[in-house]
Amino acid sequence: MTLLDPVQPVAPGRRPGATASRTRRTTGSGAGGRVGWVLAALLVAALVAAPILAVVVDGLRADADTAFPARLPEMVLNTVLLIGGVGIGTLVVGGGLAWLVTVARFPLRDLFTWMLVLPLAMPAYILGFVFLSTLDEAGPVQTALRGVFGDGFWLPPVRSLGGAVVVMTLTLFPYVYLMARAAFAEQSATTYDAARSLGASRGRALRQVVLPLARPSLAAGLALVAMEVLTDFATVQYFGVQTISVGVYNQWKGGYDFDSASRLSVLVLLFAVAVLVAERGLRGRARFTQRGGRGRGLETVTLTGWRAGAAVAACLLALSVAFLLPVARLLAWAVGEARRESGALVDPRFTEYLANTLTVAVTVAAVCVLLSLVVAHAQRVTRVGRLLPAAAQVTTFGYAVPGAVIGIGVLLVFADLDRVVRALGSEDGTGLLVTGSVLGVLYAYVIRFLAPAYQAVDASLTKVSASMTASALSLGARPGRVLTRVHLPLARSGVFVAFVLVLVDAVKELPLVLLLRPFGFSTVSVWVYELAKENYWEKAALPALVIVATAVVPVFLLFRRERRTLDRTAGAPR
Repeated sequence: MTLLDPVQPVAPGRRPGATASRTRRTTGSGAGGRVGWVLAALLVAALVAAPILAVVVDGLRADADTAFPARLPEMVLNTVLLIGGVGIGTLVVGGGLAWLVTVARFPLRDLFTWMLVLPLAMPAYILGFVFLSTLDEAGPVQTALRGVFGDGFWLPPVRSLGGAVVVMTLTLFPYVYLMARAAFAEQSATTYDAARSLGASRGRALRQVVLPLARPSLAAGLALVAMEVLTDFATVQYFGVQTISVGVYNQWKGGYDFDSASRLSVLVLLFAVAVLVAERGLRGRARFTQRGGRGRGLETVTLTGWRAGAAVAACLLALSVAFLLPVARLLAWAVGEARRESGALVDPRFTEYLANTLTVAVTVAAVCVLLSLVVAHAQRVTRVGRLLPAAAQVTTFGYAVPGAVIGIGVLLVFADLDRVVRALGSEDGTGLLVTGSVLGVLYAYVIRFLAPAYQAVDASLTKVSASMTASALSLGARPGRVLTRVHLPLARSGVFVAFVLVLVDAVKELPLVLLLRPFGFSTVSVWVYELAKENYWEKAALPALVIVATAVVPVFLLFRRERRTLDRTAGAPR
């Protein structure tokens, strides 16, 4: 048996010798095909790893005289404070709401349980300009307050680091909420009840029993939040906060200093690695297991009177501030703009940018699904030890890398490719392969969004038994036929989810397209960012609503999937 041989089951009623004999006759022609699948999976991993490695290598060999921005210490401090502030905010809001809907019963609790996920559909750069236009000094809130209390009425400046922390907390707390709610719902009541029976108060039982058991999930949620904060540079620019990601963009696009931007991107990458290390550290070495399965779960308490009202108010406040009120304000702006300027809804740029957005999003989604199928399928039709699982892990690493790093890395890879082409005799090299087309944008998108596509596809293929795959191969089917006739039909729901997740992520994506787009090319997200940056709030409303409406789709799919998982865990009938 070679490393590329599939697992060979023995069919009931068939002699092992007969199976082995048939296998030898049928797998000879398929061995070459399986080698091709292995090489294809390794090529996908190499394509994902290349830009990240290029950034690291370029940063290590950079000229020591390359100047960093003068405000680098301020950027580092702001980045640390922003990550810390948003992390604390999302832990309090997301963790608190998750605990509330898990252990308490109050009016509208079931509705709030899934609606609190909706803020995920609101990109931070959209909530940011709605927040500023409403609460800034010239906004309706401060204007009304000055009308009541006089011109001397003072509020802390909204356009500040604190304002950015609040906005990003409101858009990112669902990450912690989802993780924490799943962790709380999956906990057995045994340990909690034991603590209560020994005299511990509810608060002490929460701190010393429930939270330690939920610590891995909370750490994972906080890591996702930190990655999103590290990637963002549009929202923080609204609020005048200089972070390292903003520094990369300004050095590259503003100062045309690519070397300095490259070295700064290494610093951003170090922050990303620090976040991953911190996440592992928060999980700790402790391993928590529960005896007896999930059981009946944590005991719920029925709230009445003012306590029930307070619980409803807390959920409604978070949902309204993070999603309902911003959407209402965007709708009011869009309707007002349409009434004031009838041609606003048929702006030719809107049609062009929407077409660009959908073209890029659909292309990237299709490519990500295809590459995910290649990597996931290759692991199931070959046996090469830990090589392919390691390659699969590499393909998911791009999602944890900030967009600025991926952007710089893509340029470095194409620059190396240009040198190779010139060395082979072509005087023009790769020409305008990156700066004159959307190829660089597509490549960067694939690196960034391959992870969610792979996770969805791999999860679906996990449900296909290994014996079914081995049986198809032993009957003479080539790996490609196994994919089209066995794996793909059985995993079509996961393929659909993967396509939708990447599609919506690509519609919302801003940093990568802003960094790599060719001259004259724009998308809806870039249009919203540019209009909002120039304070054209009303004109930005309609394209912003399109992005939010598109992003609601995966939020709904995410909630439905998570609810099925919880129901399955609880043994509830579906």
